[in-house]
Amino acid sequence: MKLDKYSFGVGDRFAQQGEAQLKAIKKAWEAGIPFVPVWNKSNREHQIIHSSPADTRREADKAVTALGWDHPYYVDADHINIVTVNSFMEHSDFFTLDVAEYIGSQVSTDEMEDFLAVADQYSGELQIPGIKDPFHISLESLREMAGKFLGAVAKAAGIYRHIEEKKGAGNFIAEVSMDEVETAQTPVELFFILLMISHYHIPAQTIAPKFTGRFNKGVDYVGDVEQFRLEFEQDLLVIDFAVKTFDLPDNLKLSIHSGSDKFTIYPIMGELIRKYGKGIHVKTAGTTWLEELIGLALAGGDALEMAKTIYSKAYCRQEELCRPYETVIDIDPDTLPLPTEVDQWDGEKFAATLRHVPGHPDYHAGFRQLIHVGYKVAAEMGDSFLAMVQEHSDIVAEQVMTNIYDRHIKRLFKI
Repeated sequence: MKLDKYSFGVGDRFAQQGEAQLKAIKKAWEAGIPFVPVWNKSNREHQIIHSSPADTRREADKAVTALGWDHPYYVDADHINIVTVNSFMEHSDFFTLDVAEYIGSQVSTDEMEDFLAVADQYSGELQIPGIKDPFHISLESLREMAGKFLGAVAKAAGIYRHIEEKKGAGNFIAEVSMDEVETAQTPVELFFILLMISHYHIPAQTIAPKFTGRFNKGVDYVGDVEQFRLEFEQDLLVIDFAVKTFDLPDNLKLSIHSGSDKFTIYPIMGELIRKYGKGIHVKTAGTTWLEELIGLALAGGDALEMAKTIYSKAYCRQEELCRPYETVIDIDPDTLPLPTEVDQWDGEKFAATLRHVPGHPDYHAGFRQLIHVGYKVAAEMGDSFLAMVQEHSDIVAEQVMTNIYDRHIKRLFKI
């Protein structure tokens, strides 16, 4: 199984918008951009919503059948580890091996020395084609990088072998993820992480590093844009060299986690992947859930009141809702509108405050992030929330499709 050059992770908290998401991907094909959809949902999200990986597979299959989609598509066991992977095994063909929590974990002395013996050939001046200045690699820096990342990659290898034993080699796509951490991995660190991945014989087809800057859920990139450009370009060149030098799949590409709404850097990423003829995988996580709430707000009446209730309850439960996402959100509680204020808004005001349109006077990043992590409140409403979304399916689907195609794919490829 080989992942296509351009892939788009379409997260869907409540498994309601498969067709709308796929319609956006079809529009990309019609514009000459052959994205393939990857429906992704993590174990954490399944637990909060009380859904299962089977629900995600059903949503994807149903959308594909309804729209007559005859291109590849995938279902991602997102951010799994050895403890959570088994429930995804039957229903997924894409596995994001999340080993961020194992960064800094130790391996045996023999494992460390075996890797250092392989890595030593790259000590001294390491010249990556396309990167002007060489990297200076000492034995000390090799040991430092191995001490930081080798244990994590060893864990990824263990998860990969477990999946391979169940599904068979070549029957699934593997991604290695290290993004949900505070400190970015540098391009030279990425080079040696890829060497470690090769050393442990993981045929990773995508790699999700932590980039410089903040990739908060559902809002724009925050950080030094020029530094990001430099790192992203060097990462592309590092991957190209690693693929040619190590035993890694020739379609290995960068994966951008929490990639939704990073509008400031979309033109940079698009420019550079076109410059070097590289692919990309973009994950949009819970953006679809936000578009559902925007649709309910615009529908007015009881639907708008439900949207307001969800915000009010989320406002009162900020600490609880934000805790699982503390590394990927940044909310100043003092700037959030009070629920009593939101109660006075009409649907257009609520939607404009939530919808990410850069420069719009009503848009509020904190409001958007709180609702982003507040899907637990909607989940607790059970069938009443789902029924409301289904009742207003046309307006909701339009928001979902417009968000993916107009605000994301078109920005990335300047359509």
